[in-house]
Amino acid sequence: ASECFVPEAQVAQSPDAQGGAHKVSKESGHQVHWTKEENYMFKLSEFRQPLQKWLHGDKNAISPEPFYHSVLQWLEDDLLDLSVSRNRSRLQWGIPVPDDSTQTIYVWLDALVNYLTVLGYPDAHNAWWPAVHHVVGKDILKFHAIYWPALLMAVGLDPPERIYVHSHWTVHGQKMSKSLGNVVDPLACFRQYTIDGFRYFLLRQGVPERDCDYYDKKVIKIVNSELADALGGLLNRCTAPSINPSGIYPPFSESYFPRSSDQVGAEALGRALREDYELVTSVTLLPLKVTNYFENIQIYKALESITACVRQTNGFFQRHTPWKLCQKNPAEKCWLNTILHVTLECLRVYGTLLQPVIPATADKLLSRLAIAPEERSLRDLTFLPRYHGKPCPFEGRGLGPDTGVLFQKLEKLRCQVETKRSQTSKNSSCE
Repeated sequence: ASECFVPEAQVAQSPDAQGGAHKVSKESGHQVHWTKEENYMFKLSEFRQPLQKWLHGDKNAISPEPFYHSVLQWLEDDLLDLSVSRNRSRLQWGIPVPDDSTQTIYVWLDALVNYLTVLGYPDAHNAWWPAVHHVVGKDILKFHAIYWPALLMAVGLDPPERIYVHSHWTVHGQKMSKSLGNVVDPLACFRQYTIDGFRYFLLRQGVPERDCDYYDKKVIKIVNSELADALGGLLNRCTAPSINPSGIYPPFSESYFPRSSDQVGAEALGRALREDYELVTSVTLLPLKVTNYFENIQIYKALESITACVRQTNGFFQRHTPWKLCQKNPAEKCWLNTILHVTLECLRVYGTLLQPVIPATADKLLSRLAIAPEERSLRDLTFLPRYHGKPCPFEGRGLGPDTGVLFQKLEKLRCQVETKRSQTSKNSSCE
């Protein structure tokens, strides 16, 4: 573990297990010990105003916003000079200070410099620097938002373009700790919830601005509700042979779903309702909204937006009860095809946008819709072109052959695992 010197103003008394007291860092809560030694110092105090000028000139330099304000608040206090070496007699494993064998470079100093050296500093870093984005935990924000920019300024380099900060995961309201035995094993979670399922939960619930609480029941509830039921159920319903016997991307009818700036007038002309036009608007705007959230590392907001649209689409499908339409009636069949076309178009958008989050599940969804790999880019994503009077390249195309469940419900998955374990135990006992 790395260490740092803590000024006296940042030290407090804390009771220990024996009923006495010891000194701890106010910031981290870790116990501190008094020590005195000679070190090399970096004049951090001279960079308070340059750091303030940098942050006031770029309010997007640190995000989310609460952490930006935290750094500004730190800079309101006097900055003490920073010790950048340690006595080598007690720290032999680090990098020696050049021309001084008695000192070792402070671990955080050489760690931060790696951001530059990996880019080829001092000869070949200009192709990347300073257009770099750091993603850091809130516990090391001071190192990245104060010490590191000041060191860069000292050698005539600009600070990184963006610093994204995230909070931590707790378990039932407690910090993960080996002593408490509450550390969550991600590999075990992958096996229990699938890789896509666990990724989805973490990104869906992970809010960068604050610590998030983890417990197993929450994973099962969210993943089953949003992936297995809402998204997977919608795909199964609109591709089922009973409702889509031809197994194709059916045609869209402008006469049943006319484009009109006057939704009331459009309702009078066709069979689409006001809520249906609201769905079209929501899904049309969704790619840009999700892109902006992704670029600002607000993945949870992107997934909230996608989930809201999935709910709207399920409402659209349920509202028009396509399973009740008579497929032998040409008018009813035309309206049925339009309902299915709109629903499949919505699913195509959701599958495309979900690729970075749940790649395997998104691939399965898009393959079921027969969307080729080269047709899955965000750049070319256009929703419901027929509604806008343009041709749809997917219309009339046969759907993919995989008719299985998009995402298996986690309880069922767990039961199967337990059954296999039980069978293994029985086989072992027989032997």
